[in-house]
Amino acid sequence: MTITINTSEIPDTATEADRALKAKHAAMWASGDYPAVATDIVAALGGVLVDTLDIRAGHCVLDVAAGTGTSALPAARRGAVVTATDLTPELLDLGRASAAEHGLQLSWQVADAEALPYDDGAFDAVMSAIGVMFAPHHQQAADELLRVCRPGGRIGVLSWTPAGFIGQMFAVLKPYAPPPPPGASPAPLWGSGDHVRQLFGERVTDFVARERSLPVTRFADGAEFRDYFKRNYGPTIAVYRFIAGDPDKVAALDAELAALGDRFLAEGVMHWDYLLVTATRA
Repeated sequence: MTITINTSEIPDTATEADRALKAKHAAMWASGDYPAVATDIVAALGGVLVDTLDIRAGHCVLDVAAGTGTSALPAARRGAVVTATDLTPELLDLGRASAAEHGLQLSWQVADAEALPYDDGAFDAVMSAIGVMFAPHHQQAADELLRVCRPGGRIGVLSWTPAGFIGQMFAVLKPYAPPPPPGASPAPLWGSGDHVRQLFGERVTDFVARERSLPVTRFADGAEFRDYFKRNYGPTIAVYRFIAGDPDKVAALDAELAALGDRFLAEGVMHWDYLLVTATRA
């Protein structure tokens, strides 16, 4: 099955400010080394959505905000016809290379989660693992996930929770970060089942939200976590760049991030909570 990219029927309603914001987001995720984070830490999440949605050979699947293909690649291994999209071309290039290395056939497309260039009902399954949660306008992103999924098709979204480790990390970063643009919502809200249920509304059935935890053994202490994320993780890098001219703020954030890591570390393991939402398009 071939997916046709259709831009003629999808109006470009983005403002100049919105386009600038999306360009900034794309550059942020291209900074550092997110592929290292994907490989070292979150790779275990790759098959979670694929398994839960029961992706099978022949299914037409869209992975939104796919990054390097953490979930798209396992879906392709099952024989699904997979399209992986992301705002950041550099991440897609790495995913494309990984697919070629493993003999997997996927389509890779630069696309905005809030304005997907596909026909209504084009896919049997639409999924996003710790990806669509970072689109600034949650309702627009949710509307797009639903629009491109066929009636009776499956939707799956995996997101960090507000109270979990990554949600708490963003809470620590917030006072040091530039103010969010008007209308933007905090990413960890996608980790609240009530929030996602409200976004989807009555357009889905069989809505299920499950909270789970990813065990992370990569870090010996909070300082190692902090330094790793300062070096590799785009959102953290962006905040440190913003406060780079204020050594006192840099020192304060250093201390807070290390303390957060230590607080969540027990016997060499950190547990990063996430919410797994699945639903059927009505």
